[in-house]
Amino acid sequence: VAVMLRDRAQVLALEPDYPQLLGLALGVIAPWDSAKDGDDAHFEVRAFIAGDGMQEDPVTGSLNAGLAQWLMAQGLAPARYTVSQGTAMGRAGRVAIERVGDDIWVGGAAVTCLSGHLTL
Repeated sequence: VAVMLRDRAQVLALEPDYPQLLGLALGVIAPWDSAKDGDDAHFEVRAFIAGDGMQEDPVTGSLNAGLAQWLMAQGLAPARYTVSQGTAMGRAGRVAIERVGDDIWVGGAAVTCLSGHLTL
């Protein structure tokens, strides 16, 4: 389920009741206002996944891919834009979205937080 709000501040101010969200995957998005939010991104996104190992995902490629299809089909986003995600968690995630023909490409920089080897 995805919900679009009018203002980035509304997205950042959300304080979910996680027990009520158990079993749901909820995405929330709002456009940036460059006059007050800057020009670092076009949208702010949050992904709530309570009960799936963590309560909120700091950066979600699959959610942003689905949102891109909807936003572009409705004429709400250009063919290339940037999403800010993770802000409410103290992260500065940026997701690059681009439509190339019929395809939606999702990209961005990543940081390795854990690496290792497993021998079975």
